[in-house]
Amino acid sequence: MKYEVTGFKAGDLAVYPAHGVGIVESIECCEVSGENQTFYILKVFDSEATIMVPVKNATTVGLRKVMKKSMVPKVYAILKDRKGKKDCLLENQTWNRRYREYTDKIKTGCVMELATVLRDLYLLKHDKELSFGERRMLDTAKNLLVKELSIVKNKEVEKVEEELNRIMKK
Repeated sequence: MKYEVTGFKAGDLAVYPAHGVGIVESIECCEVSGENQTFYILKVFDSEATIMVPVKNATTVGLRKVMKKSMVPKVYAILKDRKGKKDCLLENQTWNRRYREYTDKIKTGCVMELATVLRDLYLLKHDKELSFGERRMLDTAKNLLVKELSIVKNKEVEKVEEELNRIMKK
């Protein structure tokens, strides 16, 4: 059974936190624990994973529309900002505290938070060696951001990645 629900409809692009951009393949009603619930059936592009997101919890889990093109300059401004937390917070925190903080930011699904994580870890990488978890998180943040930007800008992933690399090296 398929339904159209306000928020997303089949065929819409959506971002699921920490997994990336996908397409809402359908909206279906399923019985769970004796109760009918409506789900967005989301197919994530990068991993080909299929995720069932309860419609009533979509906002809570951070499911959101792909960013608007007008947000791109704001994301780039965050990446270009070389001040901020780097001087005070990053230097004084242990790697596992930073890791928890960045995990929480990525889980929010907010593209601005994702850009902040990428920038902070990239800058930190040039001052000291990152832990294995931080290196993996840096790659994850970069991949998530690159994929979404490539869709928004209608550019190849490789071109967007080159663009981000140039921004981060300045």
